[in-house]
Amino acid sequence: MPKLTKLLGSVAIAACLAGAAFAQDTKDLKADTVVATVDGQDVTLGQMITVREGLPPEYLQLPDDVLFNGILDQLVQQTALSKIGEGMKTKKDDIALEVERRAYLAGIVLDKTATDAASDAAIQKAYDEKYVNAAPGVEYHAAHIIVPTEDEAKAVKADIDGGKDFAEEAKEKSQDGAAQNGGDLGWFTLDKMVPEFSEVIATMKPDEVVGPIQTQYGWHVVKLFDSRPAQTPTLDEVRDQISAELRQTAVQDRVTDTLKSAKVVKETDGLDPAVLKDTTILGK
Repeated sequence: MPKLTKLLGSVAIAACLAGAAFAQDTKDLKADTVVATVDGQDVTLGQMITVREGLPPEYLQLPDDVLFNGILDQLVQQTALSKIGEGMKTKKDDIALEVERRAYLAGIVLDKTATDAASDAAIQKAYDEKYVNAAPGVEYHAAHIIVPTEDEAKAVKADIDGGKDFAEEAKEKSQDGAAQNGGDLGWFTLDKMVPEFSEVIATMKPDEVVGPIQTQYGWHVVKLFDSRPAQTPTLDEVRDQISAELRQTAVQDRVTDTLKSAKVVKETDGLDPAVLKDTTILGK
């Protein structure tokens, strides 16, 4: 089954067939303005604009007349071939078209939901709540040595307590990317670390070494260098992050709320999940 949104796209645009796109007053142009007919079937300006909006950036660098004619040629070819395809499509094709139709319509809903959620006003409000109006947080500067077993971590801690340099021990024995920097993790807030690690860091004093601490990554020996009030980022610095969070939350809520109000009846009792591998069900 060909990708419906890409059929002949690259071939037609790359061909850049000769022809002129004539300039005219755009005030009377509409989405249903006919730019060509193929066996009586209209190709419209709205269809051309829709194709252009879906093109990758490199095609948008083409001269306007080249792009215009390439898109028009693509739609003419598709329209001519689709008439033949109507007589050839199978039950499998009908199913694929319906699946794509539902996916497209669902995408309309979720795209609008995400866009509405990440308005400038919403981003500003979320920024104020998280950074401006919230109590100032704390940043920590620490280093760690991570090894596979508790016994190894105990041995490392004993060596450091006995006078060995923490950074040199980290370079020699730690098994993560920070080892080459003496285990230095830089400045971070507790929410950036796994809970088992953060809970210990929050109770430590500068220059204190603690361990072993077990996390999902292994066994840690940790040294705290210092702590300070967290610096508040500017809105521009976190705008994209806040926007992504608002969009994701809004989409998840929209899906959840929609399903709560929908009448869903699943009739899957007795179906073997492996049935999805049986493509013969779709027919030929």
